[in-house]
Amino acid sequence: MREWIYGRNPVYEVLKAGRRGSFQLLIAQGTQIKDRVADILKLVKDERLPVEQVPRSKLDRIHTHHQGVALEASSYPYAALPDMLHLAEERDESPLLLILDTLQDPQNLGTLLRTGEIVGAHGVLLPYRRTATVTPAVVNASSGASEHMLVAQVNLAQAITELKDQGIWVIGLESDPNAKPLEEVDLSGPLALVVGSEGQGMRALVRKSCDQLIRLPMRGQVKSLNAAVAGSVALYLAWGARSYK
Repeated sequence: MREWIYGRNPVYEVLKAGRRGSFQLLIAQGTQIKDRVADILKLVKDERLPVEQVPRSKLDRIHTHHQGVALEASSYPYAALPDMLHLAEERDESPLLLILDTLQDPQNLGTLLRTGEIVGAHGVLLPYRRTATVTPAVVNASSGASEHMLVAQVNLAQAITELKDQGIWVIGLESDPNAKPLEEVDLSGPLALVVGSEGQGMRALVRKSCDQLIRLPMRGQVKSLNAAVAGSVALYLAWGARSYK
């Protein structure tokens, strides 16, 4: 299956990561060949991919935020949970995983993939159903970071059981005042952070499967955070607990 990746950074990162098959590059007529566009063309030349200059209107039909470039590529290459654990072992690091329980918004998924990649998370787990997946819109929202992240679709309950068997602590983010304050929880060891959906939070079975529920400190009048913001804050705090290594 093929799809169109649009936007300069997303196209560049798809080509740089080299995890997908790439088939052709479209460039809008009149686009200046410099900066990121020049980087893209160098990678395309190295791969000997066909390049076609087309009217901007043709790219507009792919997506209005194309920034003058679009790449025809194979669909996103999903990984598996063992791949993530192997990556952590290969880096000689304690596993740091992100579990997203039925997150719906592509922008939120893209943001969390971008944060996860930046902090060096070893992978992201999504359920099989009722979730945003790694579409071109998510690749764009992540600014291409999705191409460097291992993402798997799994049965979350089974995956959580497997993580526990591997000695990985599963911690769910909750706004519930009964959840443990973040400052009382050690995030430095093998860890899987669970973020629930935008409206309902974690499903009951997933919540019950967590070893610990934690809440982020808040002092303002608004008592909740956007799912992507909360997950990103928690990922940075987990990275900080590892001394930003």
